Amino acid sequence: MANDDAKVVIFGEVLFDCFPTGEKVLGGAPFNVAWHLQALGNSPRFISSIGEDNLGQKILSAMEEWGMDTGLVQRDPEHPTGQVQISIIEGEPQYTISPDCAYDFIDEKAISNLNAGGILYHGSLGLRNAVSRQAFMQLMLQNPQLSVFLDVNLRAPWWQKEDVYTWMKHARWVKLNQDELRLLGFSDPDIRQAMTNLQAQFQIEQLIVTRGEQGALLGTNDGMFHTIKPAVVSDVVDTVGAGDAFTAIFIHGLLASWPVVDILDIAQRFAGKIIMQRGATPADIEFYQDFV
Repeated sequence: MANDDAKVVIFGEVLFDCFPTGEKVLGGAPFNVAWHLQALGNSPRFISSIGEDNLGQKILSAMEEWGMDTGLVQRDPEHPTGQVQISIIEGEPQYTISPDCAYDFIDEKAISNLNAGGILYHGSLGLRNAVSRQAFMQLMLQNPQLSVFLDVNLRAPWWQKEDVYTWMKHARWVKLNQDELRLLGFSDPDIRQAMTNLQAQFQIEQLIVTRGEQGALLGTNDGMFHTIKPAVVSDVVDTVGAGDAFTAIFIHGLLASWPVVDILDIAQRFAGKIIMQRGATPADIEFYQDFV
C-alpha cells in the first residue's frame, strides 16, 4: 500500500506521564506513535487538543523542536492538558488517568477538509468522551480513503466493550495485548483460535496480539500466523510505551511495504530498546538510527 504520497494521521490523546519519582514525561499512545513516526521520516499529522497551560505549552515546544506539525493540535481554554499518574506494581505500569482533559474535547469543525490518504491511527482512550468521539466519526466520514489502524489500549474505567466492537468494525488492522483479547470476550484457550474468531467477526485484515516476554503474534485474514519473540533485555527501566513503539514501527513498515516478518522483527527490537529508558519519547534522533 506504500507510495511516495502515503500519509499517516494520528488521532487522540497527548498528555504527561507522571512517575512516582516526580518525573513528568510526554506521553499518550497516539502522541508516542506520532513522535516515533516523525523520527522515522513519515511526517504524521497529529490531531489532538491541549489546555492553555504550562503543560500544553511544553507539548507545543517539544513538537516544534522535533519538527512535528502542530497545525491540528487544538488549544482549549476550558480544559487542562491531560495527565496520567503512573505507579509501577510488580514491574508493570498502572495508570490513573485524569478525566475531562483537553483531548476529550477535540472540535470536529477544526479538522474538516483534511483531504488525507493513507493510514488513520487511533486508540480507545481518546474516544471516551462524546465530543472527541463525534470528531473522530466525522473524520472517518470525510476521509473514507483512510485505512484505520486501531490500537486498542484498554484503560479502566474508560472503555465499554460495545464501543470497542464499533471501532473494530471500521479497522483494517487491530493491535491489542493478550489480556485485552480476553477482556473483549475472545477467550478460547487456544490463542490462535481466539484471534481467528475476532478476525472473522470484524473482518480484520491483520490482527497483532502482544504477549509480553512471549513476544508478538500476528494473524492474517488468510489464516496465516507469524510470531516473533523478543531478545532478553536485562536493564529494563520501565515498560511504558513499549507497545506504542511496536505500533509505530509496524505502521512505518506498512507504509514502506516491508515484508510482515521484517516488520515484526524490527518492531520487536525497537520496543526492546524503548524499555531501556524512562518514558516513551526519546528526544535524541540518534536513538532511531538503526531503525530508519
